[in-house]
Amino acid sequence: MSLITKSINSALKQLVHRSLSTSASQIRIYEVGPRDGLQNESKFVPTDIKIELINKLAAAGIKDIESASFVSPKWVKQMADGVDVMKNVPRAPGVNYPVLIPNLKGYDTAKQCNIEEIAIFPAGSEGFSQKNLNCSVEEGLKRFKLVADQAVKDGVRVRGYISCVVGCPYDGPVHPKGIAKITEELLAMGCYEVSLGDTIGVGTAGSVRRMLREVLTVAKPEQLALHFHDTYGQALSNLLAGLEFDIKTVDSSISGLGGCPYARGASGNLATEDLVYFLYGLGLNTNLDLIKLIEAGRYISNFLGKPTESRVNRAMGDKFKNHQDIVTMASCEL
Repeated sequence: MSLITKSINSALKQLVHRSLSTSASQIRIYEVGPRDGLQNESKFVPTDIKIELINKLAAAGIKDIESASFVSPKWVKQMADGVDVMKNVPRAPGVNYPVLIPNLKGYDTAKQCNIEEIAIFPAGSEGFSQKNLNCSVEEGLKRFKLVADQAVKDGVRVRGYISCVVGCPYDGPVHPKGIAKITEELLAMGCYEVSLGDTIGVGTAGSVRRMLREVLTVAKPEQLALHFHDTYGQALSNLLAGLEFDIKTVDSSISGLGGCPYARGASGNLATEDLVYFLYGLGLNTNLDLIKLIEAGRYISNFLGKPTESRVNRAMGDKFKNHQDIVTMASCEL
């Protein structure tokens, strides 16, 4: 390993460990592949394939797996089998299986499926709110408050997503103050966490930092999650910027699956395999088995008939059979 490589690796570790305490160095990975990852796929994924993917992710050690959506099948056909998925997926001990909820009707349907956590999803821009929710940002928040109020009353955990937190395909750059205001409203509704989504992947470390500085005036780091798409190849650098603020929850999607039907050109989410490799390189423990994640990524990519979008998955091939060997490789330590 060259002196330059060692120097860069050391600098990255020091940067992150300055903001992560020794007692809380573990990063929580929130897997969105079975829902956000698959929702834009044109080839319908049968219920049994979705369930097997979820099982493989749980077997790899992931504790939060967003598993289904209860939006209208008219708009997102891929998610039409949400009830079947949630009623038939085996619940592994200690694993959370949240679902996406658009309105009270969707919530009422989801309640039939023994759910413990839901996610609501206002937009960070007016243009995207109109396309995605067919209403203004304000009206969307009012609708989601009805859902959140009922869920809190029922003892169901509520997570909030905000889409387009730095840029919108219709409105252009998004002002950080608006994202902070929506974050504040979601927390007031009872959301235990707000996931900040760069839905079209236009963010950079600079724009992400500016957004986070504003959001952190109304929220604590432990109330936030990072959700980056990799359209411009900036997801990991944006993640590093977020880690500087002591945010420890990161959304990702197996095999880099994803995209949004209302954000043309937006590529998939940050790949879970790439995220895990990156974090191991920083010396941060995820307690996940990367070999099993790679197998899960290949399972769904093979079904879809397309190559994985995970660079780590492509690069690994069949090079490693032992998880510890991958950790050593990622750390580049002798």
